[in-house]
Amino acid sequence: MKPTNHYFSGLGTTIFTVMSALARRHGAINLAQGFPDDNGPDEVRAVAARALQEGPNQYPPGRGIPELCEAVAAHDQRFYGFDFSPDNVLVTAGATEALAASMMALVNPGDEAVIFEPAYDSYRPILEGMGVTVRAVQLAPPAWSFTEQDLTKAFSPRTKLVVLNSPMNPIGKVFSRDELELIASFVERHDCFAVCDEVYEHIVFDGRAHIPLMTLPAMAERTVRIGSAGKTFSLTGWKVGYISGPAALVEAINKVHQFLVFTVPPNLQKGVAHGLRFDDSYFHSLAHDMQAKRDRLSANLTKAGFRVLPSEGTYFLTADYSALAPGEPSDAFCMRITRDAGVAAIPLAPFYGTPPEDPLVRFCFCKDNAVLDDGAKRLERYFSGVSAPSAPAPSREAHNNA
Repeated sequence: MKPTNHYFSGLGTTIFTVMSALARRHGAINLAQGFPDDNGPDEVRAVAARALQEGPNQYPPGRGIPELCEAVAAHDQRFYGFDFSPDNVLVTAGATEALAASMMALVNPGDEAVIFEPAYDSYRPILEGMGVTVRAVQLAPPAWSFTEQDLTKAFSPRTKLVVLNSPMNPIGKVFSRDELELIASFVERHDCFAVCDEVYEHIVFDGRAHIPLMTLPAMAERTVRIGSAGKTFSLTGWKVGYISGPAALVEAINKVHQFLVFTVPPNLQKGVAHGLRFDDSYFHSLAHDMQAKRDRLSANLTKAGFRVLPSEGTYFLTADYSALAPGEPSDAFCMRITRDAGVAAIPLAPFYGTPPEDPLVRFCFCKDNAVLDDGAKRLERYFSGVSAPSAPAPSREAHNNA
């Protein structure tokens, strides 16, 4: 029998899986998927390992163990001034489950949701699979800007949700206070909710500050924010996320969460709770170290012939390859350099509903310096001796995932 959910069964494989598999097949350096080479803080792993051995290893509370709920609330108070208690917190199986549960709790079929593109590739499928119409604001490179007119076109009387990702995957944009205030004015005017994907909250560069939308006037009661131990502690395989916000919204999201995964491994929660209580120096060092890696890869990609766009935060930078391969589609370019140059990147096209023809790709820099250097050298050698091919047809597999 064939699956009856035609929406999800008709989707392709996510671009991250496609490019990582291609990298393995060709022995390429994987600068495509956003997982660090670092193994996470020793203390955090030690606490989790000890908790695994000592137990208990049965179902913890569905909302999260008290230690982690308290740690998330204290973290949000320390960094942003929120007056949260554990009742304002829900622990999830990673940020993606947090996103799905939040969207399912806050919107209904027939509603509309606004996203900002290029957008992380789970937003659109989750919303459209629920019967929600997605209206996208396409940000304009190289500054990834938008206007009030862009918002006016995207919002309507049916708008019930805004999904905002800052710092932003895939492009490394950090929304400014002025931009956030403009977005907030539309959220309030249209009486809708906001789900804020803030998993890179501690990876912001060049002296910038991450500003949660929730801190702006009139936003506190209509906004939930999502954090991730995977990004904050370089433990992407743990899949521990957390939602914080108004108790009423968090409780509504918990009613979805209980029927998706119910709970999260207790030993991992204990490790994350320990990490969230680290001194501020840990969080400053995380941003400092990632900024150095960004600068390292940016300089080397420029040397190889790319034009690197600004990256204000996250693990990622965007590069324009038009001088190296004029007219070549971004998915074909990424597959070619993975296969022939031995370096995997991600095309930007799958992060759009209707992709523009911009010659842009995403590189991930949360890797060991030796890996970053080797990848850049491979690209430099390759493009110093290879002419750009005639542009092939775009790959259906690489595009059909957002």
